Amino acid sequence: MKRTIEFLKTSPLAVVWNIFMLYVAYGVMRVAFLLENHSLYGHLTTGNPKWSIAEGAFYFDTSAIAYTNILYVVLVFLPLHLKENAVWQRICRWLFLAVNGLCMAVNLADCVYFQYTARRTTVAFFSEFGSDDKLGSIVGYEFLHHWYLVLLFLGLMLFFVCCYLTPRRQVVPRRRYYAVQTISLLLGAYLCWAGMRGGWWDNRPIKISTANQFIARPNDASLILNTPFSLIRTIGKSAYPRPVYFASEQELERVFTPIHRPAPDSLLRKNVVVIFLESFGREYFGSLNREILPGYKGYTEFLDSLADHSVTFRYSYATGRASIDAMPAALSGLPMFVESFVAASHANNHLSGMAACLDSLGYETAFFHGAPASSLGFQGFTKSIGFQHHYSQEDFEADSRTEGRAAYDNWWGIWDEPFLQYFRIKMSDMKQPFMTALFTLTSHHPFHVPEKYKKVFPEEEMPIHKTIRYTDHALRRFFTEARKEPWFQNTVFVLTGDHTNMSNHPEYKSGINQFSTSLIIYDPSGTLEPGMREGIAQHTDILPTILGLVGYDKPYMAFGCDLLNTPAEETWAANYLDGIYQYCKGNYVIQFDGEKTIGVYRLTDYRMQHNLKGKVPEAAHMERELKAIIQQYMERMIDNRLVP
Repeated sequence: MKRTIEFLKTSPLAVVWNIFMLYVAYGVMRVAFLLENHSLYGHLTTGNPKWSIAEGAFYFDTSAIAYTNILYVVLVFLPLHLKENAVWQRICRWLFLAVNGLCMAVNLADCVYFQYTARRTTVAFFSEFGSDDKLGSIVGYEFLHHWYLVLLFLGLMLFFVCCYLTPRRQVVPRRRYYAVQTISLLLGAYLCWAGMRGGWWDNRPIKISTANQFIARPNDASLILNTPFSLIRTIGKSAYPRPVYFASEQELERVFTPIHRPAPDSLLRKNVVVIFLESFGREYFGSLNREILPGYKGYTEFLDSLADHSVTFRYSYATGRASIDAMPAALSGLPMFVESFVAASHANNHLSGMAACLDSLGYETAFFHGAPASSLGFQGFTKSIGFQHHYSQEDFEADSRTEGRAAYDNWWGIWDEPFLQYFRIKMSDMKQPFMTALFTLTSHHPFHVPEKYKKVFPEEEMPIHKTIRYTDHALRRFFTEARKEPWFQNTVFVLTGDHTNMSNHPEYKSGINQFSTSLIIYDPSGTLEPGMREGIAQHTDILPTILGLVGYDKPYMAFGCDLLNTPAEETWAANYLDGIYQYCKGNYVIQFDGEKTIGVYRLTDYRMQHNLKGKVPEAAHMERELKAIIQQYMERMIDNRLVP
């Protein structure tokens, strides 16, 4: 009689059923994602090939499920004796529930967070907010306001708990047991490997940008992706591949170089003030939308009046979709390609910037942010690019001329109105010429205003609108008081939104216009003739424009141009969204996936409804220029050549 053992038979069918439950859960979460962000996907009934989104979603869900469950598959198929198997199966069950519960939590959380970034969350999120002690409060706040997603999470977990299949116990011959287990283990491991790669028929595994193969518009890529995949595929990855679009350095330099070698006639020792306006997309301005949205008044009454006496541009774009993207772009001329510089693996590269350049001309420099000094890594970054002083929430509260702790918003830092007044006071303490930069914060999620202004700025169409009005009011007060200061007339002010945010106009939900932000250059002395100028402006233009204005005469690096001394037809903008580069120049914007142009649109086609690929001769030259910009950026980042 053959020897037999009691053992736990690991049924492949039980594992298949448990994995099938995950596909159901990912499908339900994708529907939740679509419903939560429905305003961005109203076009899905047209443009995309039938079933292409479902096909793409299957590949990326398979990859995420394989990555997160390969340990479960391996453990559940290991041959074990019965006396150990009861405990072992409980371990496998709880591993399955814990890992997939965490994946569901981050996936559902991204249903909400996506509204503010327009892309799936990657590991860069932890570099941006990892040291911020406000994160827990924000998560708790969102739990309360999106209770239905919490209920969905609990429902899916209950589904897993109730429907999870534990392989049954059975007595069979030892050889048969080990044969079944070994074959199941090898097959399961192989299928997980193939699933991670997105199939066994391709030489390269799928990556975030692969999602664009299944959609007609890059905006839709996030619907195909899932957050566990985006997180896993960006862990420990070098974001900067070395492209080989141009074989020789000489050819690359002829097409594009970020090195500027100015030869100004004279030095204008004007003070420089750069104000980053949290979430101030171009959409919120009435003055900047007179052609796009006729009759629209917007939410920025004061800034509209200021813009009418300032230099503005026909088109203006942010470099990225996060606060930490704006500062390297505006103050050091670095775009956001693939990942934020502040959070990148090359963030310790040698870097120059506006503060260091103006320091060499005798300027006193300071950076202001109403949050704690450690927030968002701003203090470390501003120090690395040459700012002499950094003033934060702690400095505000310690200054006897302020309201102190009473001005704290209980979320991020000091309300904009009192902090802008502190900003004015501190600039009056500085010697001229000076250069300062300030980052506002009240118009940040969760979009609260001070108690005394809740009736003045009530809820409107979207939660952000009342905070836009409040910060606009705070800026009115700042400029009213600043006009009385002796330094005001000799100061140039640059005001720009760091990135866009919530949108309720389809014109601002398209690929390029998700980056459409404000850029205002105000010169009280009247040296700069006010008015809207033709051309394209971007964050990386701010550095060369200011250095050109003050007469800086040494070489410097910036991926932008001097807007005041560059013909409109030569101005340009470039940004990056979910694996797609977008490049604007002249009358068009192209979308480039790293290998080929996949879309060409007129800049006046604000909803990007008419793809002119193959119909615009200029597109080939634009693609060549964009390739040169990308290669210059990647090579300089990899080789640590970010200063001339």
